[in-house]
Amino acid sequence: MASLFDAVTLDDLKLANRMVMAPLTRSRAGAGNVPTDLMATYYTQRASAGLIITEATQVCPEGQGYLATPGIHSADQVAGWKKVNEQVHAAGGKTCLQLWHVGRISHSFFQPNGAAPVAPSAIQPAMKAYTDKGFEDCPMPRALETAEVQALVQVYKKAAQHAKEAGFDLVEVHGANGYLIDQFLRDKTNQRTDVYGGSIENRARFLMEVVRAVLEVYPAHRVGCRISPVSQFNDIDDSNPAALFGYVAQELGRLKLGYLHIIEGQTGGSRDADQRVDFAGLRAAFKQAGGRLTMVNNGYTKEMAESALSSGGADLVAFGVPFLANPDLVERFRQGHALNTPDQSTFYGGGEKGYTDYPRAAA
Repeated sequence: MASLFDAVTLDDLKLANRMVMAPLTRSRAGAGNVPTDLMATYYTQRASAGLIITEATQVCPEGQGYLATPGIHSADQVAGWKKVNEQVHAAGGKTCLQLWHVGRISHSFFQPNGAAPVAPSAIQPAMKAYTDKGFEDCPMPRALETAEVQALVQVYKKAAQHAKEAGFDLVEVHGANGYLIDQFLRDKTNQRTDVYGGSIENRARFLMEVVRAVLEVYPAHRVGCRISPVSQFNDIDDSNPAALFGYVAQELGRLKLGYLHIIEGQTGGSRDADQRVDFAGLRAAFKQAGGRLTMVNNGYTKEMAESALSSGGADLVAFGVPFLANPDLVERFRQGHALNTPDQSTFYGGGEKGYTDYPRAAA
């Protein structure tokens, strides 16, 4: 039976434990959306995690929807991430870059030349974006042409190449939380009539093409994918999530990915209110098809995590806010120390306060 503190191996990659730092947007990138020295300090403080999945990182300028979020599409961004990785690796950590495009969850403020955000279909989200003027309604997005979707697949591949240049051990394709790939997957946001719309197979086509493109850069055991089958975060849903994500889990497994990262329930909310999907069944489908590890996420405590691992229901557990507020979370769990109280007012934006100044437990 696996424990949180047991190492796990993916071919030539060894993770020191099964505690994963979940991707957490902190909105502290510098000018040009370049990772900063402060970000390097923040991640290095948390290098004892078995794996750090970095904050969501836009694959192109059009992929941005929030202030001060890092990218992986410019030379300066690659150089900034390289500094982060060098410091985390020197501290013994492993890093994974989350490849992100927000799609329609954006605003013309963020878009090159003030253009409309892009999406699978021209369906306006009932969401607001935070711009230099404060909260503003997300505008009506522009539906991508078929050729543009195909070109975006290559954008993800280029981003993976940049991630490799920056020294990331793995990459994670962000297919969750109502962002672009999720918008293609789910029928509330995808009403296309071309090869990327209609059937489950067609709606999953963009995700699968992106993953296959990334696999031309990284070996399969160093690629993961994140999904959120029942989350309605960012005004999204699907009429049959069990069938959709059952197919997705199986197809990703057939590609022998390193891990499948599943957000259980509502992102940042209830784990149990929506019973339309059997998460254990998704994890089993992924593995039976040839996938490697499964990662669970959403509100896990140490006790819940140990139960999931010891039962064989999961291989890795992602922790978000606990890692945010406790740079030494692994040791705190190991020694039974109390956890710091997170300061929610400092979650997004700012400097060191609430970012790199959380104390470690006394020895």
